Amino acid sequence: MSQDIASAPEEFRRALRSIQAATTRPDVMLVETPAPTRVAPFALSISGEITGPDAEASGRFVLLYDPEGQDAWDGTFRIVTLTSAVVEAEVGDDDMWSDVAWSWLDDSLVNAPHRELGGTVTKTVSRSFGSLADRPLEVTVEMRMSWTPASADIAPHIAAWTELLAFSAGIPPTPEGVSMLRPGRTA
Repeated sequence: MSQDIASAPEEFRRALRSIQAATTRPDVMLVETPAPTRVAPFALSISGEITGPDAEASGRFVLLYDPEGQDAWDGTFRIVTLTSAVVEAEVGDDDMWSDVAWSWLDDSLVNAPHRELGGTVTKTVSRSFGSLADRPLEVTVEMRMSWTPASADIAPHIAAWTELLAFSAGIPPTPEGVSMLRPGRTA
């Protein structure tokens, strides 16, 4: 994090502590990355990645904080996310798929109070020709979203974003009332 935490307002420090305490999906590897410096006085950026034999997704979660607030945010915090995933080739022909992808976000944010939600879903279909014609169709979906959290408790928001990464990679959601064990843990 580029800012001096000790000089950050208590509300931002509380948000950072909530992120550290968040329960996120163990199949998403999270790493702190350089945060944007011109959008807000305080920011945190986290990259996430899922890789596996049949799952590939990555993204970025950015928490912005401006103690003065910003009118467009309707608050002092703003969360901006990016999720990118390689999906099944059939998605390339499905016109309703963007709506389904957006519904994943709605499902993920059920336990994360928020407002001012907006974003886009972009589907890219890559078809090879000529000497590359034997390559399979490749479909990539990118979701760019932002919303204003209702409080400094950001834990449910980062958990929702890791769920969205898993959905995007084709990994089923964790059933209600079931906790995923982290590697190395025993019951």
